[in-house]
Amino acid sequence: MGEPPADEEAIAKESGDKAVVDGTAVDEAVIDAVLAASRTMVAVVVQSLGSAAEETTIAQYRVLVVLALHGPKRMVDLAGAVGVAPSTAGRMCDRLVRKGLIRRHRARADRRAVLVSLTAAGRKVFDDATASRRELLAGILARLPVAERREVADGLGAFARAAGDVPDSQWSPAVPGEPSFVPSGAGVPVPRERP
Repeated sequence: MGEPPADEEAIAKESGDKAVVDGTAVDEAVIDAVLAASRTMVAVVVQSLGSAAEETTIAQYRVLVVLALHGPKRMVDLAGAVGVAPSTAGRMCDRLVRKGLIRRHRARADRRAVLVSLTAAGRKVFDDATASRRELLAGILARLPVAERREVADGLGAFARAAGDVPDSQWSPAVPGEPSFVPSGAGVPVPRERP
């Protein structure tokens, strides 16, 4: 391997207590703070699942979230969205189908393609968990001064956008099993026209 370009070399020398990712220095204290917050968020997610947590893993819940946000998906696309191999996504979907939370069906445009989508029961698990999570998060945020709440919202909003997610206000679970948004290409959903 050759030497890194001068700008990467300078970043590495100046980084000190910083991690360098793709040529960008990130302060370790920032990473530590986000890790601590992520542990809290995972605890909130698990708690928000309530009784569904006994039968639904976090990975399976992530499948429900992706389907609620983006609508029906082909298995390979779903696997990519949740970051697992297609075979793993297939096994997760098999379990979710047996639980009645998702269904497999043929695409209208291409009868050869098989899609997975939420059932009404899957939408209910998603909606109930979201409502519970809202309550839990409101309780945590209420302990912060008002000015810090705004800072948290701004910071987490920026973090979600950097991760390619969209706020709840930009999509709605209006019809069980029917997406309110469809992917536009760059991971940013756009509203779908309803007939």
